[in-house]
Amino acid sequence: MIKTERIDRVELMRTFVRIVEAGSLSAAAKQMGTTQATISRRLQSLETLLGVKLILRTTHAMKLTDDGERAYDHAKHIIDAWLALEDGLNVTEDDPVGTLRVRAPHAFGQQQLLEPLLQFLSRYPQLSVEWMLNDKTVEFLSDNIDCAIRVGAEVDPATVSVLLAEVPRCMVANPGFIAQYGELSHPEQLSGLPWIAVSTFYQHSVSLFHSPNNDSRTVNISPRLSTDSIYVARNAALAGLGVAIVSRWMVEEDLAQGRLVELLPDWHAAPLPVHLVYPWARYYPTRLRKFLALMKDVMPQLAGMKRVEKV
Repeated sequence: MIKTERIDRVELMRTFVRIVEAGSLSAAAKQMGTTQATISRRLQSLETLLGVKLILRTTHAMKLTDDGERAYDHAKHIIDAWLALEDGLNVTEDDPVGTLRVRAPHAFGQQQLLEPLLQFLSRYPQLSVEWMLNDKTVEFLSDNIDCAIRVGAEVDPATVSVLLAEVPRCMVANPGFIAQYGELSHPEQLSGLPWIAVSTFYQHSVSLFHSPNNDSRTVNISPRLSTDSIYVARNAALAGLGVAIVSRWMVEEDLAQGRLVELLPDWHAAPLPVHLVYPWARYYPTRLRKFLALMKDVMPQLAGMKRVEKV
């Protein structure tokens, strides 16, 4: 009797594609949450199944063979088709299933987007979301994420970037700070003040625009505090440390209650674009398409946000 071994061919191809895109067996193992030995066995099984050598490996390098190049292209097509089949068969009344891995900025992820996210999960009970808060540059493959919400970042042509809304910003300080340094009438006066820099968006200079006449100024600043957190910037401004430019939605209540004062209200920093970013693919699962639809609908309606005018 011949002994047969059940082999998940799709999983073997997924592993092969991950090895190629990760650049090594060890990196693929880390991304797939398994051991390098397991990855190596899967690669050997696929090579045995196909009857060809796919990857040439040395101690310090890895290279696809000609057969490996062709197999990689075919494998990606097959995986996309399989994902589409799984998605189509498992979706009931267009309800997404599986796990969606999303990276969002700390401020949005903790505050403004949490309620829409909970409603999204309530609407689709078969869906799970990994909600990772991080403002760093997105590495979809190594970080194993499906999409990311980016604020103010440049559009990467290697990805799909959907513009959702803009974040208006304003320049604020504590009323006691204003009393100490006096009222301001010109942007040039800002350079002599202590500043709180949000290092993600400005560090040693700020660019301001005058609404009525479209004038602009770039002012050099000397930060007392530099931070990558707008929460820290807002709290430091509340404490009277200096001037900060922050997202308007974060300080609207502080302005209304008089805890902060907007400086030179006719001068403002440019609003920050908000994009939903995800890698190019031949097929996008329902869970990603549903999340994109949610963000398109919700983001412009969030408090303090600005809808992008269509040209």
